[in-house]
Parts: sequence; C-alpha cells; structure tokens
Amino acid sequence: QVQLVESGGGLVQAGGSLKLSCAASGRTFSRLGWFRQDPGKERDFVAAIHWTGALTYYADSVKGRFTISRDSGKNTVYLQMNSLKPEDTAVYYCAASGKTHYTGSSTFTSRYEYEYWGQGTQVTVSS
Repeated sequence: QVQLVESGGGLVQAGGSLKLSCAASGRTFSRLGWFRQDPGKERDFVAAIHWTGALTYYADSVKGRFTISRDSGKNTVYLQMNSLKPEDTAVYYCAASGKTHYTGSSTFTSRYEYEYWGQGTQVTVSS
C-alpha cells in the first residue's frame, strides 16, 4: 500500500522559513513533487525531483527561495522554503510517481503525471 505522509506545515511570518517533509512508502518511485492549492483554485506545481536527485524542477514563483531534496535512505523528500511570502499560503501536497517514461519537463511539472498523493499540509504566511 502506497503512503505519502507530509509534515512540517504551519504558520510563519513573511520572510520566514519552513521545511516540509514527505515520507514515501509502499513501492519504488521515479519522481516526487510538491504542489500547492488554494481553495477554489487548481493545484499548482511547486517543485519536483527525480528519485536519483539528478533532476530538479521549480516553478518560476519559487525559484531561488525553495529547495527540493530527498534522502533515499529514508525514502523522504523535503521542501525547504525560505523568504516566504503571503502568496505562498496554501495547502501543500506531496506527489509521487512510479512511471519511468520521460517526455520533457511536463513529466515532472504536470499534476496528471503523478499517481499518488499525500493528504496535504497547510502553510500559512502572515504579512
């Protein structure tokens, strides 16, 4: 049974930092990603990483502020979020895929390329 368990969300002031974790279990994954969603809006791509760590992708809105990484020994992916802004407020979801095809960057950035999702963790950035 595949499980993705997120942790690390919370309330932080603008300019602060948070680190999200996602413990993945149940099968071998090829890529993991983080997405975020505001109520009534679509789930947007934030960052993604190949399981080997060889490839990473970031949304333009978070480049230079967020860093995705993984610890293969712990089967865990992290999202270090620095210089947080109120517009980063959202529910953050961990996503994973076991598919091994690659058709370009959308393989990592499209939410339709991920079969497994965590329950989400709330991140709130106050101004």
